[in-house]
Amino acid sequence: MSDLVLVTRDGEIGVITINNPPVNALSPGVPQGIRSAIEEFENDRFIRGIVLIGGGRTFIAGADIREFGKITAGGNKERGPELNPVLERIENSTKPVIAAIHGTALGGGLETAMACHYRVAVSSAQVGQPEVRLGIIPGAGGTQRLPRLAGVAKAIEMCAGGEPITAVEAHKRGIIDHVIDGDLLSGAIAFARTLASHGDLSPRRTRDRDAKLGDAEENAPIFALARENARKKQRNLMAPQAAIDAVEAATKLPFEEGLKREAELFQDCLFSDQSKALIHVFFGEREVAKIPDVPKETPLIPINRAAVVGAGTMGGGIAMNFANAGIPVLLKETGQAALDRGLWTIRKNYATSVAKGRFTQDVMDQRLSLIQPTLTYDGFGDADIIIEAVFEGMALKKQVFTELDAVAKPGAVLASNTSTLNVDEIASATSRPQMVIGTHFFSPANVMRLVEIVRGRETSKEVIATCMALSKKLGKLGVLVGNCRGFVGNRMFGPYRREAQFLVEEGASPEQVDMSLYDFGMAMGPLATGDLAGLDVGWRIRKEYGETTDRSVRQPLIEDRLCEQGRYGQKTGGGWYHYDEKRRPQPDPETQKVIDECRAQAGVPQRRITADEIVERTIYALVNEGARILEEGYALRAVDIDMIYITGYGFPAYRGGPMWYADTVGLANVYRRVREFEQEHGSLWTPAPLLKQLAEEGRRFSDFVSGAVAQAKGGEA
Repeated sequence: MSDLVLVTRDGEIGVITINNPPVNALSPGVPQGIRSAIEEFENDRFIRGIVLIGGGRTFIAGADIREFGKITAGGNKERGPELNPVLERIENSTKPVIAAIHGTALGGGLETAMACHYRVAVSSAQVGQPEVRLGIIPGAGGTQRLPRLAGVAKAIEMCAGGEPITAVEAHKRGIIDHVIDGDLLSGAIAFARTLASHGDLSPRRTRDRDAKLGDAEENAPIFALARENARKKQRNLMAPQAAIDAVEAATKLPFEEGLKREAELFQDCLFSDQSKALIHVFFGEREVAKIPDVPKETPLIPINRAAVVGAGTMGGGIAMNFANAGIPVLLKETGQAALDRGLWTIRKNYATSVAKGRFTQDVMDQRLSLIQPTLTYDGFGDADIIIEAVFEGMALKKQVFTELDAVAKPGAVLASNTSTLNVDEIASATSRPQMVIGTHFFSPANVMRLVEIVRGRETSKEVIATCMALSKKLGKLGVLVGNCRGFVGNRMFGPYRREAQFLVEEGASPEQVDMSLYDFGMAMGPLATGDLAGLDVGWRIRKEYGETTDRSVRQPLIEDRLCEQGRYGQKTGGGWYHYDEKRRPQPDPETQKVIDECRAQAGVPQRRITADEIVERTIYALVNEGARILEEGYALRAVDIDMIYITGYGFPAYRGGPMWYADTVGLANVYRRVREFEQEHGSLWTPAPLLKQLAEEGRRFSDFVSGAVAQAKGGEA
């Protein structure tokens, strides 16, 4: 017997323990070990029942996702899930097999449990079929067995939505037979003994249980509603629709034929670009945590108390993050009115969550108690980290950091929430630049997952490691970036939005630009995004850095003109669009006047512009700038850029991020199109040297590792 699967006996009950830490994934050797153990107990006449349990902290958390990559890399569409024969062997056992679940039973883990004759679990366990998050569907009978246990509607919800449910709910739905209080193994063995003493109750095959499958008439509206919801809520994704199709097959076909249909749909999804992209994203979230020159054993600075300077939208959201993680936080403002506004917004955000049932009033009260408002720096000397979140102006930020340098204790991390400004210059206002770092949260900070961790020239490795670990504790994805104007995300966003504005000047409508990119998969179009964030934010930054002195380089005109008229977007009721009291956008005649004036000033001939050109102009501008950033070493890897754009800018995960998307299009094709845009639109489209190099060599961005990976990047790009 393999070390991955252990066999023991407790009297007449055989125990099979999965021993594949940390999550007992169904890696090669585990399914085979389970099958061998089942057969061993089948052939042992003294064994009357079998318990299947996970060792360590969980049952089976799912399949080994690396195996999916191997299948697609080999291009072998005939090679399907290798778990089905094992599950069939479990289900055909003549002795009752009981799955004992703690931790999680996800994906292949739940499929394995459902092939057992009975399932018991501790109340803290969770079960689910999250495969759609990887662009695939359950491939080992999950869509066929789950509706037989939980009913059609719940099976669709779990297979197409991917959210896990608690053991308590699973028990109510019929997925779990018994919730165990106390020791799981002891309870499961006792349950098995009870079954063994009642031969008429066991074994019981899930595949034979058809009572909850319903009929065509009652199922038709369930499937219609599910498909419509998937179209709306899981826009452009193929896996949710395939999961619904597979569950429908369970209601219409015999079990074996349903398995075959599930396998066909699984293969279609697995070999799709969407699945490959989502698997890339899955591993990308883990890859960005690896910093080549910051070893795992780097000591961390304990963060037990925090402070935030600025109680505006960003500062308040950052304070909420600390409170949500159970960390007391001081929240400072310069005036009582501003402080009151910030606290009112925080209370409103928490109250909304309570109203939606996300947590209780008691939880809200406990979190609010961790946020201490203040108008002074009293208590800042006790903070382990202080985050500045004031107006985006260098003079003000340096003033704040000078003040923090005087009040913070020697070992405190001093962080700036700047979105564009030079972290080294900010650090120069202190006597401890090694303790200064950028922590660029994204708005709304209490919701958005991304934090760009901006490494200054002198930022210590301990501070970097601490902020990366802290971002995880706060429920965020921290991505380390170098110190250049706009860092990674906003530096790339500039060319993206620049082209969107140029396209309007050249003849496209704002609605056409935004809808083309929304249809591509972006959460919002670039112009609507500007209105949401506030057009004045970019306007102030442009004024902070000064206007370009190269008048031969064309610059967008429309947004600055809108800002000059006080049209900042949603917050003023008008920007690119007009907004009603519920902030719903409508085309705005006043904006059209500005567009017409700027078109005339630019002297650009008007023409018809297609959706394809809009997507290529904006996305390839994003990619071209990303290539420069990658080559200059301000991003460690292409996947770091991808994760920034997926978690911070609404880039569709099923396209894998801008750099992965460019790889799928083919860098030779991207480079050819960029050169065409250069010929048509000038030097702003000069291809990045790295794009040219990789395209000519037939390589991908994912093949490239920055030569400056191990070096801190300071100063301006």
